[in-house]
Amino acid sequence: MKSGNEVLIHFSGKDRPGLTAELASTLAHHQIVVLDIGQAVVHESISLGLLIRLNTTGSFPSLEAALVARARELDLRVQFDCVPHHSLNHWQLGPQKQHFIITVLGRSICAEHLARVTSIVAAHSMNVNRIDRLSSQLSSDDPSESACIELAVSGDGSREPAMRGEFLLAAQELSIDIAFQRESIFRRNRRLFAFDMDSTLIQGEVIDELAKLVGVGEQVSRITEAAMRGELNFDESFGRRVAMLKGLEEQRVHTLLHTIPLADGAERLIRTLRLLGYRTAILSGGFTFFARHLQQTLGIDYVYANELEVIDGVVTGRVIPPIVNGDRKAALLKEIAHSEDISLEQVVAVGDGANDIPMLRLAGMGIAFARNH
Repeated sequence: MKSGNEVLIHFSGKDRPGLTAELASTLAHHQIVVLDIGQAVVHESISLGLLIRLNTTGSFPSLEAALVARARELDLRVQFDCVPHHSLNHWQLGPQKQHFIITVLGRSICAEHLARVTSIVAAHSMNVNRIDRLSSQLSSDDPSESACIELAVSGDGSREPAMRGEFLLAAQELSIDIAFQRESIFRRNRRLFAFDMDSTLIQGEVIDELAKLVGVGEQVSRITEAAMRGELNFDESFGRRVAMLKGLEEQRVHTLLHTIPLADGAERLIRTLRLLGYRTAILSGGFTFFARHLQQTLGIDYVYANELEVIDGVVTGRVIPPIVNGDRKAALLKEIAHSEDISLEQVVAVGDGANDIPMLRLAGMGIAFARNH
């Protein structure tokens, strides 16, 4: 090959301890400059890439010969490619792009999940820079185990809001959780977790369960599903559903406090967050009577939800304004962060429906939670 100042070297083969040290020692002997490096191991097969710059006194043929000999000793394949200046200039612009982390969690991670997530990334002209497996495996017969992968992507940050909405839809359709966050110094320093309530912290929708008590469960559930998919205006659909609860006795309303279970792991999660010193909040389009019950049970710091109007022990079919819709959730999230002197980059928001998108977009990390786990 024709030598140049910058060369991309790629090693591949069966992994074993000490390979990287052996190769690095050979490079060090030739006093080259490493501009970029990446290494991955998949099923005991290693792939190591290095972008190097030769020093002014170095000889590429001698370096090439030394690396070929060392690779042969280590039973590795090696490939050399000169990097043209225009390609190097394009690579050097990389840090100017915005970087994001996408985490996918499910009972298993299959090709369909990977295809959907990476298709969304590609549709927004972002590049996948790295994929890592975070769980012990991606498929298991043990129902107690979960699978998790992490993608590092980069591109135009203005595409972020639209991507969050598409990830929420994908999470619901594929029954996986997708977390989307900006790569920054705050990524490992979160301080506030804000949760939707219905079908997120609890297994079900309170308004649907109330409707069953009145005998209009199916009608209300259909409206709820359409609203969560974003097919209906939340305020309008919420008003229609609440109106159908008119005449329900307050005593029957409170029976739901002991019939709708928490989401799997919710109690442990909140307890762990509290032990670590995080602040927690419920921002719900549901009802305060249930949200306050969770606040007392779990020790949640902030609770905002809709106040179901009750007069003389009977539900009137109205809520006391303002309605906690998507925009209100985002505004409340800002208020809480400001009152706690917390940057929005340090906030994690978790939700499952279209009315959660505004707060998912606002938070440094937004988690699209699958309702049908």
